[in-house]
Amino acid sequence: MTRKIMKGKSVVLALVCLILGFLLAFSYNLANKDSGSSSKLTDPQFARENELRNQLLKKKKENQQLQKELHKKQNIVRSMEKDLSKEEQVFYNLAEDAEKYRMFLGKIKVKGDGVIVTLEDGDYNPKEENVNNYIVHDHHVFKVINELYVAGAAAIAINGQRINHDSYIICNGPVITVDGIPYPEPFTITAIGDPNVLSSALSITGGVKDQLVNDNIVFTIEKKDEVQIGPILGES
Repeated sequence: MTRKIMKGKSVVLALVCLILGFLLAFSYNLANKDSGSSSKLTDPQFARENELRNQLLKKKKENQQLQKELHKKQNIVRSMEKDLSKEEQVFYNLAEDAEKYRMFLGKIKVKGDGVIVTLEDGDYNPKEENVNNYIVHDHHVFKVINELYVAGAAAIAINGQRINHDSYIICNGPVITVDGIPYPEPFTITAIGDPNVLSSALSITGGVKDQLVNDNIVFTIEKKDEVQIGPILGES
């Protein structure tokens, strides 16, 4: 009876061991399959991520190189802009100088504030033996013009005719000839410049005005906010 019981226990124990062994083997095989499946899934993903990472690094390097080249180009452009700005200023200054030369040479019409000086013969005096003692002469006109230029006049005209660097004035009795064109009195001298400066220069005590008045010349001067002087005749 005892042997039968022992024999039954051995059989049960053998069955349990067999089942346990089968379960362990099944679990091991399943674990190996899962591990192999996981490895097959992750390896391509890792390779793709690594490839993308390398491409990103390559693009970053390319961008850095392009940024360096861009900075170089920008510096070149800024340098060129500075040079062009200097050239533009030079051209602007040249244009201004050319305009001033045209004005001084009488090539263009000019306008601005200034003065108008009028010279007239003095009243006839029957007691005066020499009629030349009360009429306007070329040297009277020259005195006014020279004083105006010294005081800074930019342009001067006599009876509307522009005066230039080689103009000549000749007195012929009651008529004054300016560059070959005769004008009777009164003689109107127009000058562009600071009205206060020009007027003060002519009206200073013992100056041009006093000298002409002493020669029996009727002298008047007007300050103007705007006067206009045309170009030299025959010039554009």
